[in-house]
Amino acid sequence: METEICLTSFDIPQRIARLEVLAHNFWWSWHREARDLFKLLDYTLWRSTGHNPVKMLQEITAERLETVSSDPLFLRQYDAVMMALDADLENGHLWFPGEYPDLCDAPVAYFSAEFGLHQSLPIYSGGLGVLAGDHCKEVSDLGIPFVAVGFLYEMGYFRQRLTADGWQEAIYPRFKPDEVAIRELCRGEGPEDYLYVPVRVGDRTVQVQVWHVNVGRTQMYLMDADNERNAAWDRELTARLYGGDQDMRIQQEIVLGIGGVNVLRALDIAPAVYHLNEGHSAFLLLERLRLLMESGKSLEEAQQIVKETTLFTTHTPVPAGHDVFPFHLIDEYLHQYWTSLGLSREDFLDLGNYEGGFNMTVLALRMAGQCNGVSELHGEVSRKMFQSVWPDVPADETPIDHITNGIHVPAWVGGAMNRLYRKCLGPDWIERHDEAALWERIHETPDGELWEVHQHLKHKLIGMIRERARQRRVEDRLDAEQVLCAGTFLDPDALTVGFARRFATYKRATLIFHDLDRLRRLLLDPYRPVQFIFAGKAHPADEGGKRLIQHVYNAAKDPGFGGRIAFIEDYDLQVARYLVQGVDVWLNTPRRPYEASGTSGQKTALNGVPNLSVLDGWWAEGYNGANGWAIKSDERHDDWGAQDAADAYALYDLLEQEVTPLFYRRDADDVPRGWVQVMKEAIRTAAPIFCTRRMVKEYTTRYYVPAARRAAELLE
Repeated sequence: METEICLTSFDIPQRIARLEVLAHNFWWSWHREARDLFKLLDYTLWRSTGHNPVKMLQEITAERLETVSSDPLFLRQYDAVMMALDADLENGHLWFPGEYPDLCDAPVAYFSAEFGLHQSLPIYSGGLGVLAGDHCKEVSDLGIPFVAVGFLYEMGYFRQRLTADGWQEAIYPRFKPDEVAIRELCRGEGPEDYLYVPVRVGDRTVQVQVWHVNVGRTQMYLMDADNERNAAWDRELTARLYGGDQDMRIQQEIVLGIGGVNVLRALDIAPAVYHLNEGHSAFLLLERLRLLMESGKSLEEAQQIVKETTLFTTHTPVPAGHDVFPFHLIDEYLHQYWTSLGLSREDFLDLGNYEGGFNMTVLALRMAGQCNGVSELHGEVSRKMFQSVWPDVPADETPIDHITNGIHVPAWVGGAMNRLYRKCLGPDWIERHDEAALWERIHETPDGELWEVHQHLKHKLIGMIRERARQRRVEDRLDAEQVLCAGTFLDPDALTVGFARRFATYKRATLIFHDLDRLRRLLLDPYRPVQFIFAGKAHPADEGGKRLIQHVYNAAKDPGFGGRIAFIEDYDLQVARYLVQGVDVWLNTPRRPYEASGTSGQKTALNGVPNLSVLDGWWAEGYNGANGWAIKSDERHDDWGAQDAADAYALYDLLEQEVTPLFYRRDADDVPRGWVQVMKEAIRTAAPIFCTRRMVKEYTTRYYVPAARRAAELLE
């Protein structure tokens, strides 16, 4: 089908007219020179619009545009950025075309319920979405043919506000698509020609509008049911991320999986490989079966093709993280499928039947040819967790492998750290950042220079926190206790520990509060004070997670802690960047082995911030004894309360005996050289290994390329 992107015109002088093209490609979000160009255009507006160049171009004055269109300094930067954009979009990194020239027209289709590209597009909730966004950016950098499929949530994930007593409230503002770097797909020239794709949901049809997003070279397509062609209740299907009951959830997942396959068909995109990022999109496997059988394949042939060309990545060892639907909902919404597949109801239900329900993860495990967890430990846990799916296979041979997650380095490195790396590692360090030998040179960096850069990023973090507190004070008339909680009394010279992630009970955000007397001594030490910054959201339906937030918030309100505990509301990608770049040490306290990966710690290590973490997820692979600290008690307990107590005491011991003394052990020039050595080792060991460049190359060589070649053979 012929489609094009419906454009919105901005009144921009011809000389700089391509600012609109740049603003509508999230490429700018991980290229510093592009972001610097928008800062140069209007720094005040850049900040007030939340670093959103599309909104900037709508609000900027014509006079300012005319001024910069004849400013030699601006034009020089503009021309350089546009040349870099063109070169990147036309040629990319050349890694994939150079390695696999025969597969450049065999795209991978990547399905995910959420994507974390930038805070201006709030279609993400946490680690799963941020990982998906980083994945999309890296495949663009490597030149891999790739399309991503997801939802355009009109209300996104919720905005967080805390009441005076610390209870989380969920606010769902509708974002305005015309203020974000997304556009409608059209079959003509106007709104009446927007692309709609019908999706069968039970006995009715839902029309989804298709939106297009440029992520460098990566093409992303988002489905939106909020349009006048649908009944009022169907327009709510894509309203919120992870909202509603099971009935709403199964309908959403039908639209994501089945609808997503048909969106690609409407666009004449024929993927060679399908990659399911979690089980939310697993219904696409059924639609692919149906379409293959409709084209003349037998059920066995169709199953073989689907199996050989599908990769499934599972992201959590927590049972609640795997969607399970009662059989009556499968009957209601998918009853037409067993007839079209030539299956009985019982045989159809057996595709996902697991412990008395229809399990989306199990459906994907049974039908995908390749399955993986997201760290070495998570792979082991997943094999044990789902061994019964393959009852005749020994546990250690269960066909679930692992590829450890990584982070997109250009998107997460702090500006000051980037300048230091350019100086010490070379101006091409980003192109070479997955070369381990490159990072050996970090130990040649002068200790004072690295420490000065870190201090700069730390002061930026404290400044951001104080500014957010000031804004909340003005806008929401906070009382004195709430201003205290927001971090206004944080000390930029104190050892600052960061804890920011989803507030789920297994992540144990309140572990540090186990012994208040020991905590108080740490916080109020007159010579070696420690302070804690917390941030994160609990799922709106997670009462336990909300209580954890309230516990932290009430501790932050306690004047006895002297303002050395802060909770930063409404955690998003922008706040995350400040935190992972600016704290002194990163705290992570999950109940082992429930942390699948934990990429936030990888982001901090890239920026020279050591981890203080339980040996779970990626840290079980990344910790080497010199690049941070491992929280490990001497004994393992079956009772969670006993284990929590043991881990809390191990954490206090580390803070009191190792972490705090090392941080405050200074030379005459006030540089903590022992601490800086830990920083350097964190950088050296994490940057080349725990990055999406290594991760995506691994996905490509182990899964994408073999599957694409099998696809060609099978279809012949």
